[in-house]
Amino acid sequence: MKKSFVFVLFLLLPLSLILSLVQAVEPPTGDVLKAPACPLCGMDRNKFNFSRTFIVYDDGSTFGGCSLHCAAIDMAVNIDKGPVEIWVGDYNTKDLIDAEKALWVIGGKKMGVMTKRAKWAFGTKQAAEKFIQQYGGKLSNFEGAAEASYEDMYRDTRMIREKRKMKRMRMKRKGS
Repeated sequence: MKKSFVFVLFLLLPLSLILSLVQAVEPPTGDVLKAPACPLCGMDRNKFNFSRTFIVYDDGSTFGGCSLHCAAIDMAVNIDKGPVEIWVGDYNTKDLIDAEKALWVIGGKKMGVMTKRAKWAFGTKQAAEKFIQQYGGKLSNFEGAAEASYEDMYRDTRMIREKRKMKRMRMKRKGS
């Protein structure tokens, strides 16, 4: 009896250690309360809950953005901080999902958030493929979506500047 107990203990101990290492990290709760607006563009993260991002860095700091575009800017500016967790809003459910495990759709007919070429995250392949059938786009992973975000950065920044310039001009005409 004592031998079988020790034997089981030796089997379960390593197994429990392995399982604790691969245990899934839960998405943060209250991320919109912690960061109601994107610090880079000012967009309402609750309104853009389907594209919002939340990054936890290795120094414990966090970033709550409206989109992968703004998250990419933050990661580039904070080059010495390593992202430990990257979360993104699931396009359909609006829940935060692991950005690196998400299935991404790049491009398509639907305009993106802070970008001309959209990058949408989905928790399931079925949901991503259904979106592609309706709006077009290409199935990708996080690496592909992040790479596309950096590739698009110049054109997207130029587009945003032009839109803001036009908005200021309209506001100025209304005020005159």
